[in-house]
Amino acid sequence: MTIYVGNLSYKATQEDVEAVFEEYGKVKRVQLPTDRETGRMRGFAFVDMEEEEQEDKAIKELDGAEWMGRDLRVNKAKPREERGGGGRPVVRNRY
Repeated sequence: MTIYVGNLSYKATQEDVEAVFEEYGKVKRVQLPTDRETGRMRGFAFVDMEEEEQEDKAIKELDGAEWMGRDLRVNKAKPREERGGGGRPVVRNRY
């Protein structure tokens, strides 16, 4: 399972997030997505832990907790939805 951590401070680092979750167990991976154009952190993270019980406890205790001046949103990550190619369809003249 992957944990979604939202409403993160833009100053938070991968090491900061890992340290918070290590209080609940072994952290396997922390991912902090960044904006493609600016390279700036997007304000959320994904955390994978070794055991589901540890993940459940971290979610229960950290959801709504104040950290670095922000109230965290912590829950089970939902699978990524398929998105279309974007943009407007190309209409070609048939004549």
